[in-house]
Amino acid sequence: MKHVPTFIAGILAAGVIGTAAIGDGHADKATLSAVKARQSLMSLQAFNIGLLGGMAKGDVEYDAAAASAAAGNLAALATMDQSRMWPPGSDNATLGDDVTEALPAIWSADSKIGADAMALAEATAALQAAAGEGLDALRGAIGPVGKACGSCHETYRQAKN
Repeated sequence: MKHVPTFIAGILAAGVIGTAAIGDGHADKATLSAVKARQSLMSLQAFNIGLLGGMAKGDVEYDAAAASAAAGNLAALATMDQSRMWPPGSDNATLGDDVTEALPAIWSADSKIGADAMALAEATAALQAAAGEGLDALRGAIGPVGKACGSCHETYRQAKN
């Protein structure tokens, strides 16, 4: 959890002092690269949570080592510095829904993205501690991770039609 303050500071710094080179409605390569990086990060999170969720539902046989590894991956992803992945102007209103689902609200002054990121980091740390301790422990710890993911997605991601 020592990286959580760095992660949150990075998100806030990107929102306050970061700039995006947007001209004539087209994003520069750096902005598009940032979007691709964060989408890749979300794919990695989904890949790991998919295994854990499958175990929790009983669709995948519980494996303590695999559960621990996936939970460790989630905890690492939740605490890595993502600040360069979220430059202002890399939202769907600027770049289009075909490029990103990120809503401009992420960068608004009243954004709670830092608190949401902290909740995810805390939930994944708890999941990491519990995942290898048995199926019941995994089931008890996975709910807060889903809640943290959902909270952010409901507020800051374009709803799917």
